[in-house]
Amino acid sequence: MLPEERPREKMLALGPQALTPRELLAILIGSGTKGRSALDIAGELVGDLLKDEALARTQDLQELTVVHGLGPSKAAVIMAALELGRRVAANSKPKMGLIRCPEDGAMLVMSRLRHENQEHFQVILLNSKGRVTAIKEISQGSLNASVVHPREVFAPAVVHHAAALLAVHNHPSGDPTPSQEDRDLTRTLVKAGEILGIPVVDHLVIGDGAYYSFKEHDLI
Repeated sequence: MLPEERPREKMLALGPQALTPRELLAILIGSGTKGRSALDIAGELVGDLLKDEALARTQDLQELTVVHGLGPSKAAVIMAALELGRRVAANSKPKMGLIRCPEDGAMLVMSRLRHENQEHFQVILLNSKGRVTAIKEISQGSLNASVVHPREVFAPAVVHHAAALLAVHNHPSGDPTPSQEDRDLTRTLVKAGEILGIPVVDHLVIGDGAYYSFKEHDLI
């Protein structure tokens, strides 16, 4: 086997950053089958993973075993690696910065929320200069008035002495178009913020690589 066909040895010599996605996947697959190397199988699967983000976050082993030569055991290894990557990304501390426009807020949480299979409602807390001081999760699951209550939304802002907050939640469908429930909740939060003296500067709906800003649409 040629050196370029031995991804494990290549990683040991040059480090993981030197490997292509196909080579990294081949290491997870381990061995191939009769007539097909691990690199061949990886080449078929990696294209699907990179172009189909739903497949990359699938919880169904059968969706991965459709590739010839990829049995349940190897599919489980790949799914475990994908899940580990998602958890590391979700737990990594975002770089706090200045929120100057809706896009700044969206980019702060996009990588963490765009692939979630459930709705997550979070608040980005801001100081008087518009700098992020904390990001707090309020709820997980269906977004409605019974789950997201102003009391829970503003509690972290009070504790952290925030001057303002930016509300954020994701749509697992990938479409950031706000629902009527989103609109109703936004109005409720804006009114509560006015009473408490902690303004809601925006409400962002995060989709798959896209977002909707209530502020940009003059709804805040």
